[in-house]
Amino acid sequence: MHTSSSHYDAIIVGSGFGGAAVAYKLCLAGARVALIERGGWVGRDEKDWDARSILLDKRYKSESPIAVSLYGHDRPNEYPNETVGGASVFYGGASLRLREKDFDRWPIDYSYLAPFYSEAEQLLNVHGTAGLDPSGPPRDTAYPFEPIAPTSPAERIQAAARELGYQPFPIPLAINFHDESRSTCILCTTCDGYPCRIEAKNDVTANLLKKAQEAGLEIFASTIAARLSCVGESVRQVTCIDGASGTSSELTADVFVAAGGALHSPALLLRSGLNAPYVGGCLMRHCNVIVTCVFPYQTNPEQTFHKQTCLTDLYESQRAETGTAVGVIQDIYTPDPVVMKAHAPVWGRLVIGITHRYMQNLLCVAEDAARQENRVELAEETDRYGLPITRVIHDYTEADWARSNTLAQAAKGILQEAGGSFPYRYVIDTFSHGVGSVRMGTSEADSALDTNCRMHRMQNLYVVDGCFMPTSGGVNPSLTITANALRVGEYLVGEQG
Repeated sequence: MHTSSSHYDAIIVGSGFGGAAVAYKLCLAGARVALIERGGWVGRDEKDWDARSILLDKRYKSESPIAVSLYGHDRPNEYPNETVGGASVFYGGASLRLREKDFDRWPIDYSYLAPFYSEAEQLLNVHGTAGLDPSGPPRDTAYPFEPIAPTSPAERIQAAARELGYQPFPIPLAINFHDESRSTCILCTTCDGYPCRIEAKNDVTANLLKKAQEAGLEIFASTIAARLSCVGESVRQVTCIDGASGTSSELTADVFVAAGGALHSPALLLRSGLNAPYVGGCLMRHCNVIVTCVFPYQTNPEQTFHKQTCLTDLYESQRAETGTAVGVIQDIYTPDPVVMKAHAPVWGRLVIGITHRYMQNLLCVAEDAARQENRVELAEETDRYGLPITRVIHDYTEADWARSNTLAQAAKGILQEAGGSFPYRYVIDTFSHGVGSVRMGTSEADSALDTNCRMHRMQNLYVVDGCFMPTSGGVNPSLTITANALRVGEYLVGEQG
């Protein structure tokens, strides 16, 4: 890595939704900001829409493994994707706000985030229609763009849901369908889980980071933030490792912001000796399942995009008894048969080959509980850079599974009403919705961060990715992470004068 000067107003570690939003706020206010990102730049070529390249060969996989224990059993090490833009590069664009009651167990209420939700929707060019979400929170602004008309697979699900008394509505999506000043979506089926080759998906490299770079942001890609060095209650410098050469260097700043995600940010803090009680604990990831049915006809013969349907009718149905959301049901694409066959037993590969084009799926996103035993810690094993690898331990409660089952039963009913048979349920075991592992609260007794996401007992260290969330709610966390980071960024601009 090369820099003309090693001192900055702020150094941000991680370039996903949180890091990009803070960088945007600080840079547009005139601050000198460096952003450190483990991953490299996205290729934006034909391989980015190739299922084998992205989902099997893991084109953008990390050089450093993560040790994973799920449901009480160790699993093979995982190698997560790492790119400039973080998880935003691979997410499917779903951009829903948390509900007002989701904030009952937060140290701030919905009103604190409402204006920043609106700002995030504008910056991410979210396409949606206000007022259609039956459990949606109050809002003062319309979405920047209206959604496109549903394609035939989405129409099928929407009609079946209405027959059963549900109120389906278009998922608010951070995908460019209408702004012809840049590439618009071509309605492909390689969206969720893939980089967008033409930058029609509004990941943060297409907007927030681009605007921050125009205002002076320096991005150090393929660079590992090894540790933070502290003196008293202040961070003085970050030690960086060049991913290609392995050489180390130090950068200093007035303010440091951790934004590497729910797994990497607590690991950075732990490597830096900042092992407060709530650093690493209370990791959540939603209790997500996909429900599949087989239909007597090809469900998507045109091979078109159809992630266009969302149902929140059950979101508040158990709040009075449990204090939690249930979650949402969303349309989701059928994975490429190459990927499905790779993960299927031998007998299942023939079945997939026959039935793949006749499948349709619904994704169920259920809230999971914040528990200290679900955590991020450091393993004894080290990576190629000599750093301890991250270890993740997670399990669900019976209540988590019950919420997931409530949604899955509803999803099965909708698919069957639409004409599907042979329902099958698949549990998603990724951490793509990881949150909570450096949680925000009112004191050290219940959290690692204050309400401005500054770490307790530290004067200049902030955490602005999904780690901050005290509860997971029942929607994709991306918009909430972006909104909160814009809020914290505005606070930091005020603090710096």
